[in-house]
Amino acid sequence: MIFDKKMLALYAITDRKCIGEKGLEYSVEQALYGGATIVQLRDKGANIDTLCKEADSLLKICQRYGAPLIINDNAEVVLKTGADGVHLGQSDMELAHAREILGNDKIIGGSARTVELAKKAEESGADYIGCGAVFGTLTKSDAKYIGTQRLKEICTSLSIPVVAIGGVNAGNISQLEGCKISGVAVVSALFGAENVYTSAQELSKLADSVIYGG
Repeated sequence: MIFDKKMLALYAITDRKCIGEKGLEYSVEQALYGGATIVQLRDKGANIDTLCKEADSLLKICQRYGAPLIINDNAEVVLKTGADGVHLGQSDMELAHAREILGNDKIIGGSARTVELAKKAEESGADYIGCGAVFGTLTKSDAKYIGTQRLKEICTSLSIPVVAIGGVNAGNISQLEGCKISGVAVVSALFGAENVYTSAQELSKLADSVIYGG
């Protein structure tokens, strides 16, 4: 898949605890139908067989909407399923190694919370950076705040796009205006919502306003 930073506008990250009884496939399709532009499968407790099954089913859904499917932390699942890419944290596989394994046709994202780490990720072959936690987050208890000023510093220091992550919701997206982000990543604000579709619609409009200036 040819990577375009517009794909990052509303970055939906799955979370089993948030999704609950709504179901993974149903929730992801509702998110895409409402305006999500990219999906990351994040299921920390799942083994590789389960992840592959989930990825196979989500890939079919994502393809119908023209949205990339990214796998959290696991390049092997990308190879086994044909998913569009992988997102790697600081404690995961080295970005350069992932690029060697996956080649240039796959999307690789990296997490960074400082300018130095972000530049290192860019030099190692990352296509985009996930930067946070910008606000408070319910999904990562160890996440530390970076604030919007550092987010802007990271964005302006790189030539690759940056996605804001960490506690982003409809009530605070407007605070990201002027940070020069290319997207917002949402977890609980989307998949924890009573109606995933309408939440995606609202978040998509708000994200576009921040990214593209209305």
